[in-house]
Amino acid sequence: MSTDSLAVPTFDPSEHAHRRYNPLTGKHVLVSPHRTKRPWKGQTEEPVLAALPQYEETCNLCPGNERGNGEHNPKYTETFTFENDFPALLTDPLPSIDAQGELPGTDALFASQPVRGRCKVICFHPRHDLTLARMPPQDIEKIIGEWKRVYAEEGEMLRLSSGEGYVQIFENRGSMMGASAPHPHGQVWTLSYTPDEPQVELTNLTQNTRAAKPNHPVRGDGCACLLCSYAAEEVQQKERVVEIDEEGGWIAVVPFWAVWPFEIMVLPYKRHIPSLLQLEENEVQGLARIFQKVLVRYDNLFACPFPYSMGLHQSPLPPNNPESDVAHIHFHFYPPLLRSASVRKFLVGFEMMGEVQRDLTPEQAAGRLRALPAEHYLDSKDV
Repeated sequence: MSTDSLAVPTFDPSEHAHRRYNPLTGKHVLVSPHRTKRPWKGQTEEPVLAALPQYEETCNLCPGNERGNGEHNPKYTETFTFENDFPALLTDPLPSIDAQGELPGTDALFASQPVRGRCKVICFHPRHDLTLARMPPQDIEKIIGEWKRVYAEEGEMLRLSSGEGYVQIFENRGSMMGASAPHPHGQVWTLSYTPDEPQVELTNLTQNTRAAKPNHPVRGDGCACLLCSYAAEEVQQKERVVEIDEEGGWIAVVPFWAVWPFEIMVLPYKRHIPSLLQLEENEVQGLARIFQKVLVRYDNLFACPFPYSMGLHQSPLPPNNPESDVAHIHFHFYPPLLRSASVRKFLVGFEMMGEVQRDLTPEQAAGRLRALPAEHYLDSKDV
């Protein structure tokens, strides 16, 4: 056997399988870049129609139309928020647990706990066909303003009633992600507890022991913040950056530990911001701009209305002391599409039994998104 055949190759993350660690969740992702060329003869999805009417008389969310509970929407002209007609949570009072019930505890095999809350729907725009990607930033600013209003209102309700809970803001875009209507809208769930995903992040942010480098922002109390440091490093390295809004201080990156093929995190990189309520006017404007730019690139990737689930993680309640609050506001975008508008990623098999896995590296995904035109494909003269 020749000496050359025994040579150990130099590790190349763009070619060799490896694991990446997510300090926000404490979990790993297996990256297998050598699999990107494997053939696909599995399930494909029906193409999504990009052409929708400005008003749809059968849509439960269009202005003036009847909803599922028989009520009629007002003829709104901007955003419109209402309590979900079919909520996943119910408001007070909490049901009691009788003597035979199992109370939650570390030694309980069948622990359960009554919870309460309420669910709201936010219609982003009166036009049935106008998604966030097609809206001007000024309209997205109004949506951010409504998120701020609802977060403050719901958070104060939780503070007065129990002093704890969480306000989860999210959007499911497209039927592939479970959206029940194509009309642009999102949801807000106000919960009497902090759900697992943000709780794990908050725990890891609290337990962060990494010292900030001199060029890293820190919390107002001088303590290091994991996400402040992460954002600063991504800005410096650049290879996973999709968009930067310097004026507003926002960055959009395919995270180093991304699970979904074209996953994106949007977060502030110039200073520590615990929640929507600490955003200054220029930061709201910057957030609207970077949202619109990211979503245009998503749509342009496969020339289709790009499906995704988007969620905001921030301080569970409006912070009393933002200077020392460990939360750092950030938005997760989880899109399922992998190879085309009809081929999606599935979390199955090893990913259900072992750990999550991806083929395309985050650096390759970011490069593909950066290379796309800034103009929406439907606005192109070539369409």
